[in-house]
Amino acid sequence: MAKNPVFHSRTKHIAIKHHFLREVSANKEVELKYCKTEDQIADIFTKAIPRPKFELLRSMLGVTQMCIKEGC
Repeated sequence: MAKNPVFHSRTKHIAIKHHFLREVSANKEVELKYCKTEDQIADIFTKAIPRPKFELLRSMLGVTQMCIKEGC
């Protein structure tokens, strides 16, 4: 939406922060880059995801699993 002003008339309900991002992007103050779904690390906090995906995202965050019981 920040790069395509055609959608502006249909996005008036979007929060002010999105319009702010459009403005600073147009002024070349920030550069917005596409991030694939597979690379969305925040998904670990916002979605129910399968265990393998959870473990991958957890490792991308640098979080390790700790075992507090003996025999793990």
